[in-house]
Amino acid sequence: MSQSPEAVIQRQLDAYNARDLDAIMACYAPDARQFEHPGTLLASGQAEIRERMALRFQETNLHARLIQRAVMGNIVIDHEHVTRSFPEGPGTIEMIAIYEVRAGRIQSAAVALGKKNLAECHSQ
Repeated sequence: MSQSPEAVIQRQLDAYNARDLDAIMACYAPDARQFEHPGTLLASGQAEIRERMALRFQETNLHARLIQRAVMGNIVIDHEHVTRSFPEGPGTIEMIAIYEVRAGRIQSAAVALGKKNLAECHSQ
């Protein structure tokens, strides 16, 4: 199994789409941190990240589609289109995720979120 930063992030994306909690947690360092860009701490350490992911994985429509990926050394930047269930209802959101990978594990992840697009219900 490749430990390259790009391979680690691809495994993380695959685990996310499979809603595989153990597989996604294997991608994160024990002291990893997640942020909302530019600096709001969302989770620190595997216990908090696991809790966030477990909640997210309850969403039956959850899926992230990779639009573009850039890799520079140990930094990987993904541009994704994410389908999920928001408190307001199902929809999509565009997202940029910036990952720092060290020793084959994600050390930090920062996400910048675009505008939510809620699914429209049409009555006929």
